[in-house]
Amino acid sequence: MANTNESVVSEFVLLGLSKSWELQLFFFAIFSLVYVTSVLGNIMIIVIISSDSHLNSPMYFLLSNLSFIDICQSNFATPKMLLDFFVEHKTISFEGCMAQIFLLHSFVGSEMMLLVAMAYDRFIAICKPLHYSTIMNRRLCIIFVFISWSVGILHSVSHLAFTVDLPFCGPNEVDSFFCDLPLVIELACMNTYEMEIMTLTNSGLISLGCFLALIISYIIILITVRRRSSSRSSKALSTLTAHITVVILFFGPCIYFYIWPFSRLSVDKFLSLFYTVCTPLLNPIIYSLRNEDVKSAMQKLRNRHVNSWKN
Repeated sequence: MANTNESVVSEFVLLGLSKSWELQLFFFAIFSLVYVTSVLGNIMIIVIISSDSHLNSPMYFLLSNLSFIDICQSNFATPKMLLDFFVEHKTISFEGCMAQIFLLHSFVGSEMMLLVAMAYDRFIAICKPLHYSTIMNRRLCIIFVFISWSVGILHSVSHLAFTVDLPFCGPNEVDSFFCDLPLVIELACMNTYEMEIMTLTNSGLISLGCFLALIISYIIILITVRRRSSSRSSKALSTLTAHITVVILFFGPCIYFYIWPFSRLSVDKFLSLFYTVCTPLLNPIIYSLRNEDVKSAMQKLRNRHVNSWKN
């Protein structure tokens, strides 16, 4: 690597989840299953939505894009973590480390904004149903997706612009299974207090801002649904429950890390594991098991393939 920032560290050592060989084998078996299920589940959602005309609505367009982000998030660090279970000396190059930081914050920032877009979609569908098709057109959905990726990438670049030029001249052990930004910053050979404050402010603003926007919108939606008593409202409430479950499980660990990013406990490593490895699995599980439209489309797609195979 170039020495323009006076760094001498060319790679980082990842301490991983455990040094026990038995535990590493156990983790490999469990998280291999989670990884494969997550990737295949999200691919399945994209295929189902794109192949069924009844799912040609803004909500499912945004859901398929959420699945795409979850596939990306599943692959930024998990495959390396699985391979590292069989490697005694777990290392990652400086460039690879910066790439992981960039990808993670890009995907997380994009997913936050997309969840806000999905909440807005539900808000219009439930609170202004007569204007839904006019407001939530395909053009607006594409704009939402573009904004989500733009915000995620800008959020990530703002972190990376400062991190890549930090002087890393000695310690290079990261107590995690991937390059976690706060842990990497702590290895810099300088006083990183200002850098920590900037990281906290940057990440805190986007996470808390999105979370508050989601909470406010869902409160308004729930009040509106409660005032109505119909089967349509019941279906809307079921859909909302799925959305709210994803939001809580996604933002819970996220806000925890952003509020206390530089004060790590031993349990934090496993919260990071849940956040990066298990969170992408939430989308196919929650939306598939709780959404009747998706389950119906899944059954039709299955029957179509079975009939074509028989013929």
